Amino acid sequence: MHYDPIKDKIGGIVKRSPFLRKIFYKILGLMFLREWYVKRKIKELYGKRHPDDILDAGCGFGQYSYFMAKKFPAMKMLAVDVKVDYLEDCKFFFDKCGIKNTEFEYADLTKIDFKNRFDFVLSVDVMEHIEDDIGVFKRFYAALKQGGRVMINTPSNIGGSDAESEDDDSFIGEHVRLGYSKEDICTKLEGAGFKIESFEYTYGKWGNLYWKLGIKYPMLMLNKSQLFFVILPFYYSLTIWWTLLFMWLDVNDKNKPEGTGVLVVGKKV
Repeated sequence: MHYDPIKDKIGGIVKRSPFLRKIFYKILGLMFLREWYVKRKIKELYGKRHPDDILDAGCGFGQYSYFMAKKFPAMKMLAVDVKVDYLEDCKFFFDKCGIKNTEFEYADLTKIDFKNRFDFVLSVDVMEHIEDDIGVFKRFYAALKQGGRVMINTPSNIGGSDAESEDDDSFIGEHVRLGYSKEDICTKLEGAGFKIESFEYTYGKWGNLYWKLGIKYPMLMLNKSQLFFVILPFYYSLTIWWTLLFMWLDVNDKNKPEGTGVLVVGKKV
């Protein structure tokens, strides 16, 4: 099962309609558990004072860029990605919305060369696609001002995105590594110079139930045939409340010993 072709298909539907793109962002924010975790952590870190300069490192569809641009209107943000079509769509959307505090540029994270520029670097579901993760962490460190933070959201090594599967039901074909253990990612960030400020597992037992019901099974159907787009509304009408319940339980589970995702914050001291 592959994720990117489905994402690209949906992105193509909303790319030239700001109205549809806003709805798309709301659906992503509602249906993707990682957004619940990432946005909550951003609010915890910057509830009182916003960062002045932000790097969205691997912005994708731009939903986190949009969230931060609206939440921190006085800041300046650079959002980068390696997918030029995604960047062009984001530029078009932000221009249509009159958002002036964000710029979009092509960048390979293994080659960025910023020096003491940003207060906050956000990287959501990117590092599992990059072989030279240590090199990227060092570049994040160099890009941050003193006291700046990096936030990394990525799969863990215990089955992120069904990575433990050896059949076609896995997204592992789009990843260069299984995922990170707590020790692995924290050691690599510390080796780059960061002090670990917080670490938490995401997608515990409730999150995995959500993942299967809300994301995996629909994606399996769409990989079989995109005609299943027609029955998705009916499917979600039957499953949405269970999906949301599992998401809420996972985010509020204070005793998760482990999970299939990790969310870590490092600080440049």
